[in-house]
Amino acid sequence: MRDYEQLLLEEQLGSQVPNDFPCDTTPASLSGTQPKLAGRIIAGRFVVGLTAPERFERWDLCEDLAQQLVQKTLKDAAKYPHHPHDVTLRRMRRAIERKGWTSVVETDWLMERLGILLGW
Repeated sequence: MRDYEQLLLEEQLGSQVPNDFPCDTTPASLSGTQPKLAGRIIAGRFVVGLTAPERFERWDLCEDLAQQLVQKTLKDAAKYPHHPHDVTLRRMRRAIERKGWTSVVETDWLMERLGILLGW
């Protein structure tokens, strides 16, 4: 029964994450010449990439950050009205990258999401 509950939880969490959110945000670097899969054993299962709860957590963090950045981005755009929207978004991206909170693919998604939220 416990496996069923875990699968149900994973399905529920997975359905809340948009399809365009990155699945694997931490590429592995494995030495050697043979092809390899970087995975983990979790609850007796071999898992490659993020689990549904991990992916939900990463998406939730990125979505929350995008929502918070709307006002900051609008404030920056008002401060520099001569900057086109893409310049303002690049400024926001650099600020996010300096913090190191998100991976490159998460930052890509976050910036796209921020543009959508702003209607830019």
